[in-house]
Amino acid sequence: MAGRFAPRYPRPALPRQAAGAVAADGADAAPVVREWTPPYPLDLRLVLGPLRRGPADPTFRATPDGAFWRATRTPAGPGTLCVRGHGGAVHATAWGPGARWLLDQLPELLGAADEPDAFEPRHRLLALVRHRRPGLRLLRTGLVLESLIPSILEQKVTTDEAYRAWRLLVRRHGTPAPGPTARLGLHVMPDARTWALVPSWEWHRAGVDAKRSDTVMRAVRVARRLEEAASMALPEARARLELVPGIGPWTSAETLQRSNGAPDAVTTGDYHLPGIVGHALAGDRHADDDAMLALLAPYAGQRHRATRLILLSGHIPPRRAPRMTPGDIASL
Repeated sequence: MAGRFAPRYPRPALPRQAAGAVAADGADAAPVVREWTPPYPLDLRLVLGPLRRGPADPTFRATPDGAFWRATRTPAGPGTLCVRGHGGAVHATAWGPGARWLLDQLPELLGAADEPDAFEPRHRLLALVRHRRPGLRLLRTGLVLESLIPSILEQKVTTDEAYRAWRLLVRRHGTPAPGPTARLGLHVMPDARTWALVPSWEWHRAGVDAKRSDTVMRAVRVARRLEEAASMALPEARARLELVPGIGPWTSAETLQRSNGAPDAVTTGDYHLPGIVGHALAGDRHADDDAMLALLAPYAGQRHRATRLILLSGHIPPRRAPRMTPGDIASL
């Protein structure tokens, strides 16, 4: 079982080159390699974890050999990225038309633009977690739609329902990821035009109601304008996304945390987060959004990082209410 998901291909030899250099041009099917040494501690699992949408996400895999695989749609086209850490260095291999774009963006993906030292913990719990997790950085993908669409699918439903919908839609309407990914089952999500052509019964079969599917449709019609938000400051980026009906503060925050690496994109309107933050910082498991924001006020500019540290602490209130019951739209 340990080697069940190990890709069957010889690991490409890393060229002898300066850290950060990229291998010479080649065909789209040929791997392109980059080695990069981050000037800070780096925990790949913590950094890349937010990209995974469930254990069977067709766009992301973590394999038993310590590699992290990501299939995505870049401005240059589909691409697959495989990242491994070894001896303080990061070894990355990419395939497809988007390979070079992915390798160029590698440092930012792995938190090079993040500034964790700007965070000053005011609570002992947060200081302790930050000390124990020095490899945590906030990633930045530079891609909006790939985080926006699954965030829309997660609106007002259980995570299992949202993960199932993402999995079914990407496998059905996406494309197999470039490179040696067949055994992993990796797929690149559909482009904007393909999303717009998904018929209503396919959304229904995936368990997505009309409200969420209509929001996706509205978003992909202005995909180019939404992608511009990746280079905007947080207030302007949120305003750009929330111009689309159906995209509110919860969805924009969940998106910009990943696309922009925004340390202050705190998630409001969440079913669980206020109680988790309230319990961790004030012993108040019944906190609402207003109470959560008041507790996070000392961390203005870093409120998302504060909530991420709280979630990593494991200091979660014990469950007392029944779990949210999944719906079954596909059976209607």
